Amino acid sequence: MRKLLCTSVLCACLAAGAGAAVAQTAGEAPATGPVGRQQPGGDVIGEIVVQGTQRIEPATVLSYMAVTAGDRFDPALIDRSLKNLFATGLFADVAIRRADDRLIVDVAENPIINRIAFEGNRRIEDDVLATETELRPRVVFTRAKVQNDVERILEVYRRSGRFAAVVEPKVIQLEQNRVDLVFEIEEGPATRVSGINFVGNRRFSDSRLRREILTKESRWYRFLSSADTYDPDRLEVDQDLLRRFYLNNGYVDFAVTSVVAELSPDRTDFLITFTVSEGERFRVGEVDVVVNLPELEGEDLRSALALEPEQWYEAEAVEDTISEMVDVLGRLGYAFVDVRPRLRRRDDENVVDVTFQIEEGPRVYVERIDIEGNVRTLDQVIRREIQLVEGDAFNTAKLRRSRQRIYDLGFFDKVEADTRRVDDAPDRMVVEVEVEERSTGELSLGLGWSSAAGALAQVSLRERNLLGRGQDLKLSATIAQEHTQYDLSFTEPYFLDRPLRAGIDLYRITRELQEESSYDTYTLGGALRLGYQLGRDWRHDLQYTLRRTEVQDVPATATLYIRQQEGSTVLSSVQQTLTYDRRDSRLEPSEGWYVRINQEAAGLGGDQRFIRNNLSGGYYIPIADEVVVSLTGSTGIVAGLGEDVFITERYYLGGSSLRGFESAGVSPRTVAGEDAVGGLWMAAGSLETRFPLGLPQELGLTGQAFVDVGTIGPTEDDVNVAVHEESSLRLSIGFGFNWRSPLGPLSIDFGFPILKEDFDQTETLRLNFGTRF
Repeated sequence: MRKLLCTSVLCACLAAGAGAAVAQTAGEAPATGPVGRQQPGGDVIGEIVVQGTQRIEPATVLSYMAVTAGDRFDPALIDRSLKNLFATGLFADVAIRRADDRLIVDVAENPIINRIAFEGNRRIEDDVLATETELRPRVVFTRAKVQNDVERILEVYRRSGRFAAVVEPKVIQLEQNRVDLVFEIEEGPATRVSGINFVGNRRFSDSRLRREILTKESRWYRFLSSADTYDPDRLEVDQDLLRRFYLNNGYVDFAVTSVVAELSPDRTDFLITFTVSEGERFRVGEVDVVVNLPELEGEDLRSALALEPEQWYEAEAVEDTISEMVDVLGRLGYAFVDVRPRLRRRDDENVVDVTFQIEEGPRVYVERIDIEGNVRTLDQVIRREIQLVEGDAFNTAKLRRSRQRIYDLGFFDKVEADTRRVDDAPDRMVVEVEVEERSTGELSLGLGWSSAAGALAQVSLRERNLLGRGQDLKLSATIAQEHTQYDLSFTEPYFLDRPLRAGIDLYRITRELQEESSYDTYTLGGALRLGYQLGRDWRHDLQYTLRRTEVQDVPATATLYIRQQEGSTVLSSVQQTLTYDRRDSRLEPSEGWYVRINQEAAGLGGDQRFIRNNLSGGYYIPIADEVVVSLTGSTGIVAGLGEDVFITERYYLGGSSLRGFESAGVSPRTVAGEDAVGGLWMAAGSLETRFPLGLPQELGLTGQAFVDVGTIGPTEDDVNVAVHEESSLRLSIGFGFNWRSPLGPLSIDFGFPILKEDFDQTETLRLNFGTRF
């Protein structure tokens, strides 16, 4: 490495001063002065002689010269010739000297690269590094290009979070002026983020803000994640996430004033500090709609408002309102509209008034939509998410929403949507969508244990973008001590080229219910699904189910009623589900509410006939930082149509539906065998508080306290054995812990029944543990 640098300096010095002096050869008369001064042979170049070439023709050298034979010995032109030859990159050294009336050009050619190799790289493959370097085999070797490639390789390692990487180029001389170039790489450890601090935050704690960003602090349990490696591009995204979080919580003046990443002296860790300015928190004051369109009033668009007075200001609610207004105006026939929010602050009251001003927009049409970057995904999959088509009136809000819809597919790491004007048609616009694809195949392996199923293992194979068509195919198997299930699922998100989510499910399930009800079940069946959105928050789903269920392995000691249930039945049913969902997250909601109504009718074939109605919902209230109170509940009733409801289609409470009681621990139960036979209706609810434990947020540990309540109705009237059935209220209280561990979610609940019947089956500890990696 030191030799290479010294040679580069020497070459630079020669280039800078070569025009000031001319070399002389041994045995020749010394020059009397600079080139161009009167010499004994005259001051006209009689001949130019090129020496030292191997692969390059002398004529090529002469073509770069600024002088030719017959010209005068002009120092300026000779100096320019010298610089021209160095600029070609073909020569390691060049010297020009005068011998009488001859001009001698001595060159030392740069070697040709025979082979390029990478040694010591384990984390990054050779082909990845080769695409980043400029030098290639059969290309002229120059030390400047080598240094450039060293920097390129180091940048690749920096992007992968390895700032301690060292790259040493080695040159192996070969015959015929050829060289092998070897980049010896010492990758070093990944440069982790040892700490993330925030300065200037008063309303939200450091731990709360760390949850909003992608970069995480290095911890031992993050060995399966790269989020704790330093990535400057990720920090840019983190700043945007922080702005979005504060703007959606009423802080209209929020700004990230600086982000400092300090590298430790040993280059193994970064300490990141975000300096923020929160400003004051604002509520929404007056909300008004001003329309400057003919035959349209502001009241006609009130239904599109997604924010109300007195609530905390939310930037996303403003964006949702703009999108909804554009849709409403489009349905009313107003294609060219411009919806702009005007904010008027009242700093003395910490209130911001929002006025949506609607005017006629410029008449610009979409001439063409170009899609680039999709190698595997079909254009149609992307195009159907774009809410603009060729010939439509151009709309900025629709373009912004289209970009988000494409990103939400989960098929792409990056989505950019831009526009450009057509040169000869100012009223025409070309929409350019550029995507960067990501891997959509998933192989999941799982190990775990649950109180209901015992030890379990799971394997799942999924492709979310089958053949680039956007279709979802999943095959999974779960094998447990008391439960075995095989599933095949296929979903077409745009059935018949319409926004209809259609799918088919096939499954085979075996359950051991000897402890609960003295029988096992074997189920083989499938379902056809069809679902669609009804506006922003409403969704409707339809499903047809056909399955055969067999009650088997009934012991001779079981009660007469259980033995009479042995055998198989066929269920053919249709059901519909209507959902209204205003939660901020479906996985871990902290605010909002939802309601779900489900009806099922069985009897279109098969030998089971019943009507079922279910209602469920939940309400989530954040009462403090990371403290959420939720109230959830469900109720259902099933009634046979001229015959009894089969034992497997009745309701059972316990386990996760009523903590403190075993699975099916709350149910009508035979007196003799204490077998659960199920009820025809049920109701259950839970009041729960989720809270932090004061531990580092990165550990993923949270606590919860709950009160569960439930009741269940009687079983069928013609049960020919004595049955305990009490529709009394059951109530339990308890607490638990949840851990988002690197090996999967783990939950422990301690439930203590307060109100119960003597025949109920209880459990104090319930543990569920599963993993995917």
